[in-house]
Amino acid sequence: MNPYILAILLFGLGLGTTITFASSHWLLAWMGLEMNTLAIIPLMAQHHHPRAVEATTKYFLTQATAAAMLLFASVTNAWLSGQWDIQQMTHPLPITIITLALALKIGLAPVHAWLPEVLQGLDLTVGLILSTWQKLAPFALILQINPTNSTILIILGLTSTLIGGWGGLNQTQLRKILAYSSIAHLGWMILVLQFSPSLTLLTLFTYFVMTFSTFLVFKLNKATTINTLATSWTKAPLLTSLTPLILLSLGGLPPLTGFMPKWLILQELAKQDLALTATVAALSALLSLYFYLRLSYAMTLTMSPNNLSGTTPWRLSSTQLTLPLAISTTMAICLLPLTPAATALLAP
Repeated sequence: MNPYILAILLFGLGLGTTITFASSHWLLAWMGLEMNTLAIIPLMAQHHHPRAVEATTKYFLTQATAAAMLLFASVTNAWLSGQWDIQQMTHPLPITIITLALALKIGLAPVHAWLPEVLQGLDLTVGLILSTWQKLAPFALILQINPTNSTILIILGLTSTLIGGWGGLNQTQLRKILAYSSIAHLGWMILVLQFSPSLTLLTLFTYFVMTFSTFLVFKLNKATTINTLATSWTKAPLLTSLTPLILLSLGGLPPLTGFMPKWLILQELAKQDLALTATVAALSALLSLYFYLRLSYAMTLTMSPNNLSGTTPWRLSSTQLTLPLAISTTMAICLLPLTPAATALLAP
């Protein structure tokens, strides 16, 4: 892609998110979300592969549906209460519709079905943008409306953690596994949103760091299926020995970074007398842990068949920048000792 066009599209992505962040009026927020969607579509379809075009079409249709729902709900809110302000949502009907529209935007279960399909059709770089940056604007809106309907949030959160764990079990495609991982992590964030918004932001940040690291590892190895991971030990032996730690951090095992948000969320849910919810969420994390272990096993404990077509790509050195990978990997593995600092920051 022409670098000027790429720069304009990335600028559009950033501008759309910033407009949504800065808006207090529903029309402005909607406009930011639309700019976001329209800026990423050419990036998704840039390879002109039928799969990429199909994924782009699916993405466009779901995002357009969510944006239409959002616009409809905000007009309904203006009709019922006479105001367009995001923070002044009072009527339960528009709040519920907007929560569901934003859930569709970020891919929460039960409106998640588009996410694995779309991510599967994209290359890893655009997939990374979709899994991280594209979640920011809708999340800012969810945090701002602070939905009063707590039941719907807990239902969305629990179904997301369960489906995110269950859906990834049978997958062999890495991008689909990462999509289900994304659904499960978003479920954890939504569960705790109404009790501690700052904890939701902490979880979002750690999820971004770990996902960034995982995508960059797969990109360095040019891996898209579990089988291709088995060849990674010849390309980057040191990275291959660190990758299981990143994956287990995504799964939330101590003493890795990913344990911190899960631990704090379970603690918060227990404080709010939601012991059953916390138990279901913790058990669903085990489902996710299984497929992260599968990836770790495939990477470090299996030998790839040594046929000629398999050996050729091993010898090519990657041109990818390794500094972002090094920083994100270190953060994905080593930030657990900062938990006391994080809890001090989270304290109201």
